[in-house]
Amino acid sequence: MKVERKPSSRDSSFADIPPLLKLLGLLVFVLSGAVSGVNVTSQTQVVRGTVGKEALLSVSYSSSSTDKPVVKWQLKKDKVKPITVVQSIGTDIIGNLRPEYRNRILVFENGSLLLHNLQLSDEGVYEVEISITDDTFTGEHYIQLTVDVPISKPYIQMMASSVLEYSEHFNLHCSHDNGTKPIYSWLKGGKVLTNDSRLLLSHDQKVLTISRVLMSDDDIYTCTVENPISNMKSIPVRLTVYRRSSLYIILSTGGIFLLITLVTVCACWKPSKSTDLSPKELLCMWSKVKMAMMLMLYPNHLHLVEGVLCLFTFSMKMRAWSDWKNALAML
Repeated sequence: MKVERKPSSRDSSFADIPPLLKLLGLLVFVLSGAVSGVNVTSQTQVVRGTVGKEALLSVSYSSSSTDKPVVKWQLKKDKVKPITVVQSIGTDIIGNLRPEYRNRILVFENGSLLLHNLQLSDEGVYEVEISITDDTFTGEHYIQLTVDVPISKPYIQMMASSVLEYSEHFNLHCSHDNGTKPIYSWLKGGKVLTNDSRLLLSHDQKVLTISRVLMSDDDIYTCTVENPISNMKSIPVRLTVYRRSSLYIILSTGGIFLLITLVTVCACWKPSKSTDLSPKELLCMWSKVKMAMMLMLYPNHLHLVEGVLCLFTFSMKMRAWSDWKNALAML
């Protein structure tokens, strides 16, 4: 005869516990340490490194277990599969390191990673995972590493150290020989420059363009270049701006003196009966001479030199007083 088993009072009492109370009990059970995990923390989220030097990715962990941790560091970059940098049990590295990391890696007892002889390719986000056999949950943390070359001293390049008032599109270039991720800025008279209607900065702020030069642009200019690990400033340069009226007086005085000298020299020569120049040649030369005189107000150096040379050649060939009369009549 089969005997039916009666439920015990213990089973019935457990079944009578509401589901919510069961959930709360499980939560207390976890928080009490019966189910433990590894907690990984760090004092910094970003580490700035320099090429050729070392960088410490410092972390620490806490666990209820006294066993050695299993540490795994990975390098993550955009659109690239994560690269395993190193795995270790405690400080003992396991497996073979990738060629680019050999003799450059050191793992500390707290899970921190030291990288020697930094390369630009070391830059990226590093993920550390720390687990212990007795623990159920694995702790992880992320640290971003940037690697840069220090900025060398910048210098300013410009077409000339002086410029005429109202000149257009005068450029100053800020250059440097070494350095990664450069950020450029400009100072005028010690004050930071920003874009306005006349002083225009290129997209990368490497070039400063003065669209229309005014007397107020006569000042000292400096460029600054910085990156995450360095900041350098150029030697200040002076830009001198001349008024057009001043230049006109200088050139006019010089031109008049040149004309007087040439006329005096020609007056001392013995007149001849014929000229070496045809009327067409005389007209051509005089047009260039008059161009040179006009360029004293709005100078173009190449044309000015050409005109003065024509004036000298003309005076050398004008040997008869009748030639001078014909030439003056053409003015």
